[in-house]
Amino acid sequence: MSTVCLCRRASKLVIGFDAVVGELSSKNFGGVLLASDVSAKTEKEVCFHAERHGKEVIKAEFSMDEAQTAIGKRAGVFLILDEGLYGSIKKHIAAE
Repeated sequence: MSTVCLCRRASKLVIGFDAVVGELSSKNFGGVLLASDVSAKTEKEVCFHAERHGKEVIKAEFSMDEAQTAIGKRAGVFLILDEGLYGSIKKHIAAE
């Protein structure tokens, strides 16, 4: 979660389903991160849109409530705009 907070402070984070889907086609980015308690329907739709643009989706260990506490906004879908930060998050999740 700390790396997601860093992304937010660096303006490298898009928050929320609609905003993420809108940005998928327009920018080069690292990847999509889902909260652990996001709905199955949302996960399916995000995966569909990300696959169309050749990007990976990973499921995080934090919930939407934990995201709200950390970044001030309750959401389950996040787009990391920086490849390096996304790689760091991916490595951390794989290690757990």
